[in-house]
Amino acid sequence: MSALSSILLIVHVLSIIALMALLLHQFKKNPRKLHPAAMHSALTALVAGLAMVGLRTPLHTEDADKWPLLNNGWVGVKFLVLIAIIIIGFRNVKKPELKNSTWLTLVGLTTFNILIALFWK
Repeated sequence: MSALSSILLIVHVLSIIALMALLLHQFKKNPRKLHPAAMHSALTALVAGLAMVGLRTPLHTEDADKWPLLNNGWVGVKFLVLIAIIIIGFRNVKKPELKNSTWLTLVGLTTFNILIALFWK
């Protein structure tokens, strides 16, 4: 199960990186458009994150020193931020043009999600 957790972590991180890359790719575009792959990346990150949380309890039971229990506040905030990204994204993915404010919101939420992962443990 440890190997599966590592694979899920890699998938989660790569999905968030892909989401940020797809958003930043629109930086100099006029008009900006949300690429459908950004939503696929966000959903993949969500599923991988939920699977990692689900695997943590059996791993903790197996080796509590190596796999401590997760901070539920940290998981909850990351979950809510990712849900907000998905909702905003799905509301704008079929629009011919993405407003600057919406684009900045998506970039800001994605950046916030990355910063939470890096600095809040």
